[in-house]
Amino acid sequence: MGNEKKRILVIEDNEILLSTMQFVLVREGYDLLLARSVMTRSMVSDETIDLVITDLALPFANGYEIIDRIRKSNTNNQVPVIIISGYRDDNSIVEGFEVGANDYIKKPISPSELISRVRLRIGHA
Repeated sequence: MGNEKKRILVIEDNEILLSTMQFVLVREGYDLLLARSVMTRSMVSDETIDLVITDLALPFANGYEIIDRIRKSNTNNQVPVIIISGYRDDNSIVEGFEVGANDYIKKPISPSELISRVRLRIGHA
């Protein structure tokens, strides 16, 4: 079906940022799966998704490991990944790309930048 909503898995432990991203992305017409805990593992391998947005510093997982798991999954190994992180140093950014991320947004995020980068990776909702 050509008019199914594009599905984005958002992995973020900060409730305020998660709510902001949810508001912005749903308003744009995307379908969201929100991961705040270890359920991320099954979501990465079991759900069909069009894009992953993940933080790196999570209390329940390492964002780099999540990206590595995505790249090794049978279902979603080609899905684009956008990192949103407070880590602003070059080493963190380079490591994100080395493990397979497609984009890196430094916190604090701008809603318009988020939408632009999501559209760049998967198009309009």
